[in-house]
Amino acid sequence: METDVTTALYPPERLEAVREATRRAGIGALLLTPGPDLRYVTGYHALPLERLTCLAVPASGEPFLVVPRLELPAAKESPAGGLDLELVPWDETDDPFALVARRLPGGVSRVGLADQMWAAMVLRFRAAMPDAEQVVAGTVLRELRMRKSAAEVAALREAGAAIDRVHRRVPGFLKPGRTEREVGRDIADAIIAEGHTAVDFVIVGSGPNGANPHAELSDRVIAAHEPVVVDIGGTMPSGYCSDSTRNYCVGEPPPEYAEYYEVLRRAQDASCEAVRPGVTPEAVDAAGRDLIAAAGYGKHFFHRTGHGIGLETHEEPYIVAGNTEPLEPGMAFSVEPGIYPGAHGARIEDIVVCTRDGHERMNTTPRELVVVD
Repeated sequence: METDVTTALYPPERLEAVREATRRAGIGALLLTPGPDLRYVTGYHALPLERLTCLAVPASGEPFLVVPRLELPAAKESPAGGLDLELVPWDETDDPFALVARRLPGGVSRVGLADQMWAAMVLRFRAAMPDAEQVVAGTVLRELRMRKSAAEVAALREAGAAIDRVHRRVPGFLKPGRTEREVGRDIADAIIAEGHTAVDFVIVGSGPNGANPHAELSDRVIAAHEPVVVDIGGTMPSGYCSDSTRNYCVGEPPPEYAEYYEVLRRAQDASCEAVRPGVTPEAVDAAGRDLIAAAGYGKHFFHRTGHGIGLETHEEPYIVAGNTEPLEPGMAFSVEPGIYPGAHGARIEDIVVCTRDGHERMNTTPRELVVVD
C-alpha cells in the first residue's frame, strides 16, 4: 500500500483513541498480541509466534510494543515503526511476560487481553500479574472497530470490486463433469489474480451441497441443470476482507428452484433497503426473513442475515434477531439471506455499509441467477 493510504487506514491518532477508550472502560491496560486488534491499532501485521509480541496500551502512561529481537526489523518497517511508540525488544533468555508487567504503571488491577490471544499466553500473563483481573479487549475495541472510517470504507469498496471481478470469471469455470474441488481451485487462483493477498474461503456448493451454507469443497461432480452456490472471500493488501455469494446454474434450473430464488432475491433486496442510521440489525434481519416466511420458506432460512466485516471476515455488528443496537454510519456488514430446501439451495450476499442517509452496497454484480450455457 502507498504510504498515505496506509496512514489513512491506520492513523497515528488511533493509539490515543484506544487509550482513552481503555480509560473510560475502567481498564488499566490493553495487551494486544498478533491479530486483527493489533493490526487495527498500529497497522502491524505481526506473525503469530510462540515468541511474545505484545502492544501494551496503559490507560495512563505511554504505550509500548514488546517484540522478539529477531522481529524488531519487521516491526520497525511496519506502520507501527512510524508511530510515537517505543519498541522494546527482548532476548531469548528474557521473560517477556514479566517484562510487560514491570513496564506497566503501578496499580493496574484490570487488564484487557486480545480476544484471540493464545491460551498459553493468557496463563503466562496471569502468572506475571496475579492480582490483575483479566477481561477481553473486545469490550473496548468493538466501539472503534465497528464504526469504519472513510478510509476503511474505501478499503472495503476496493475489496468488493476485487471479489466482483472473480464472480464475473466464475461462469467460465463451471462445466458439467467438473468437480467442486476443480472449480474451487480455479476460483482460488482468480482471487489472488484479482488483487487479494490471501484466499480466506471458497464454497462451491452444487446440488444438495448448496443446501449446506458452509459446505466444504468436495469431489462431487457438477451435473447439468444443477444450481451451484458460490460463496468466496479473501484478504486484500490493506488487510480488509471481501465476501460475496452469487448463484449459478449449469443450464436451465429446476422450476421449483427458480420459484424460491425469486423470493430470495426480493428478500435480500428488502433487507438491504432497510439499512439506514437508527434502524436496528434485527429489523434488517426481519425485513427479508418475514418475506421468506410469508412465501412459505421460513423453515429453510435458519441462519442470521449477516455479520460485520473489516479486518476480519466475521466481526461486529451481527445482523440477527435480538441485536437492538441502532445502526450508525460506517457500520459494515453482510446481508445474506438463504433458502435451503435440501435438494439444492441458494444464498445472495452483498457487503453493505450504513451511510449518513441510507446505505451503499460494496458488491455490484447482478444478483439474478446466472445461467451458464
